[in-house]
Amino acid sequence: MSDDLPAWAVRLRAERRNRLWSQREMARRLVEAADEDIRPHLPSRETMIRRIKAYEAGHNRPGDPYRVLYARAFGLTEVELFGEDRVAAPGQCGAACQGRRDDVLAADSINAGATMYSPHYGSVAPEVVMYFLEQLPGHYKADMWLGPRHLIPTVATQAELIRELAQAADAPVRRGLLGAGVAYAALLGWLYQDAGDVGRSRAWRAVTLDMAHRSQDPQLVSYALTNQAMLAVDLDDGRTVVDYAEAALADESKLCPKARVLALVHQAHGQSMLPEKNKDLVDRLLDRAAELVDWIDDEYLWGNACRRTQGYVDVQRATAYLRLGAYREAVALWDRVLGTAPESARRDNGVFWARQAAALAAVPEPERVVQIASAAASTVEGTGSVRLGRELRVIPQHAVAWAGTAAGHELADILAPFA
Repeated sequence: MSDDLPAWAVRLRAERRNRLWSQREMARRLVEAADEDIRPHLPSRETMIRRIKAYEAGHNRPGDPYRVLYARAFGLTEVELFGEDRVAAPGQCGAACQGRRDDVLAADSINAGATMYSPHYGSVAPEVVMYFLEQLPGHYKADMWLGPRHLIPTVATQAELIRELAQAADAPVRRGLLGAGVAYAALLGWLYQDAGDVGRSRAWRAVTLDMAHRSQDPQLVSYALTNQAMLAVDLDDGRTVVDYAEAALADESKLCPKARVLALVHQAHGQSMLPEKNKDLVDRLLDRAAELVDWIDDEYLWGNACRRTQGYVDVQRATAYLRLGAYREAVALWDRVLGTAPESARRDNGVFWARQAAALAAVPEPERVVQIASAAASTVEGTGSVRLGRELRVIPQHAVAWAGTAAGHELADILAPFA
């Protein structure tokens, strides 16, 4: 029983499962996390798997270097995983890792979003704002390809630094930093959401909203409220989605087209999640958003998926149609959208494929479902997107009618790692 296990054993198992990793995959990740001089001294893969099973069963507590490797693989600190306030006591670390204790401490601090340097005092140059803003487009592009696992440490460090500098800066530099901070906090909230860490995602969404209000920019406040709605979508809380989206449109006359598009899209998603299933209302909201997309011409770096994504409103409509049970209409939209999707958007394409497969499963078109689900499943490991794994778990719910067929068994085998 998990109640009888040590807290650290429960946490190791939960962190692995949340990432949809098998114990064999966990062993591979631990090996990858090792420095070059430690890796040759690690045991065979099968022995590593036996160690992982023993750790998760609480039979013995990980020592060095496994504590460090677990922390690196999960992108967490040793304190978060094992509940201690130090990496290892003197004399407990093997000869291969003693010389790198300072490096591990620094890496753990970055992963925790903390800072190891002294707080900033004095003035903050205006050029610092541009420094952070210029890096945002690269982060957004990397997210589409890499997913959250590799980006969180970098973005967390920068987001924390922006918050610190904003406390030291005078206006108007402070306002500029708050604007950049909203973008970074929103991105970090999204990355944690994609990684399946709802607690940290919620915390950074709150930071986003706080900094937006401090900036006194209605565009940022609306964007921050839409980000709250985005998290509520993944939590299947339709009424909360509607409330946040409506709040994001409260000052609609002051909003730029992009802020209005994002709010309208999320309002449509919220409506599609309600028991009433008002398809006409969903279509009207998305039609309004579609009319505004071509008018987006602001210089804000955030929220540009509506410009970057091919057929953005069609993607949103197809997603809503799946919830509404309009499966054939959803399939027609997905066929059109995915025919022009760029290969570079690997994680996004995986999510779209999973939704397309779910709609096809209900039509049904079993052979296409199996083909598409296989392609979508292959992207989970490369991106670390727990959210994509959740999308894949939806497919069998729409395939019940043919679950006992050969195609149904093949689909079950493909999706078994995500069950």
